[in-house]
Amino acid sequence: MYDVIIIGAGVTGCAVARFLSAFKGSFCVLERAEDVCSGTSKANSAIIHAGFDAQHGSLMAKYNLLGNRMYPALSEELDFSYKNNGSLVLALSEEDLPKLEALKENGIKNGVEGLEIVDRQRLKELEPAVGHIPVAALYAPTAGIVCPFGATIAFAENACQNGVEFRFNTEVKGLIRETDEDGQSCWIVQTAEGVLKTRAVVNAAGVYSDILHNMVSAKKIRIIPRRGDYLLLDRRTGGYVKHTVFQVPGKFGKGVLVSPTVHGNTIIGPTAEDIDDKEGVDTTSQGFDDLMEKAGLAFDDLPLREVITSFAGLRAHEEHHDFILGEVADAPGFFNCAGIESPGLTAAPAIGKEIAAELAEKLALPENPDFVGRRKGFTDPKALSLEDLAALIREKPEFGRIVCRCEQVSEGEILEAIRRPLGAKSLDGVKRRVRAGMGRCQAGFCSPRIMDILAQELKVDVADITKSGGHSEVIVGLVKDRV
Repeated sequence: MYDVIIIGAGVTGCAVARFLSAFKGSFCVLERAEDVCSGTSKANSAIIHAGFDAQHGSLMAKYNLLGNRMYPALSEELDFSYKNNGSLVLALSEEDLPKLEALKENGIKNGVEGLEIVDRQRLKELEPAVGHIPVAALYAPTAGIVCPFGATIAFAENACQNGVEFRFNTEVKGLIRETDEDGQSCWIVQTAEGVLKTRAVVNAAGVYSDILHNMVSAKKIRIIPRRGDYLLLDRRTGGYVKHTVFQVPGKFGKGVLVSPTVHGNTIIGPTAEDIDDKEGVDTTSQGFDDLMEKAGLAFDDLPLREVITSFAGLRAHEEHHDFILGEVADAPGFFNCAGIESPGLTAAPAIGKEIAAELAEKLALPENPDFVGRRKGFTDPKALSLEDLAALIREKPEFGRIVCRCEQVSEGEILEAIRRPLGAKSLDGVKRRVRAGMGRCQAGFCSPRIMDILAQELKVDVADITKSGGHSEVIVGLVKDRV
């Protein structure tokens, strides 16, 4: 029997696992997909919000601020990419100015520091590319950007390093609370791969978190998948925009943003459309038209010819628009991390730390004397001096063989991505770890070689290699028999 089973290996579930591993116990993360970071955590704006937007007094406001303050230290401890670049909320007319004032006042109540309303002249100094329409902006210097893949994988690897077990391709089908022969209550977790027992459950299942909650509680919740389209621009646009640039928020949230990424790209999005399909990540031309129209209100000359890919993500929108956290009153030992939509990425480490502390108190878990709170990230030859790179290649020649030309990713980096704890098992798994296939050609040239490397390392046939697990086969047939 486990002490805790965490359902969902997105950023929140992995953050809970990481902080829980600071205590002594038996812990397991169950994930229905083939890898961590396979749902909402892989398709979002990659923003660390300052915290001025969330309603004062809400859980969103509380954990946004706490999480924002944790990221600089965590990025150093766990070695993932983060940058404090600040954000701007644009007023597109004089009529929007009261909305900026209201955001500022709300942010001050929430504890956000350094908020300032700047006029057009100061706005142009901060963001020279801004277009002719905006008249002023709310400046939030504490906002940042992060690699959402890097952060999630870092939390997961560090948890694994400290003894947390991960089980992939393991979908939860049922939850039953029972009392054992010693009179102790436990949870029976029914999965597609068998039955597990645990003293406590953490529900971090994203858009599916309502389904799990509603299995165990008479007080039902509803999670609405909110689909958002994004456009990603080539790294040649790096420097076009310096801050994360929002527009005054509307009914469906913070609106369309234009932002740099930590890797030097530019991202535009998201749209916001409530749908019924919890797997509905298809993109639409209407969504892209909407993105370009709204982003064009902020910038006159967006380099849209540099778009290299588009994608859609789902936000786990709770119908009352707040996080649902903590132990469920009529289901002792069942802890929710539900409704984790924006600013969920920002809030994740703070949520993880608090839920882990609540579990440790309830289960009387002692501190883990062997806990290691630091983790070394992936080798990045591009960050080395020429002398150090030459030394690395002499020692490990595979780091001198470039596989992905767009992102200059070597064979050595791909091998490391596969061989690390919780290593990559698919093309997307490699891409999220070391960016092979993330560049301008979107894996058009490097996929065959990456598939060969995966097949060799995993000791499977190359036809068994998938894009992202499940039924995402790349090779679906042969035009002739292989020799």
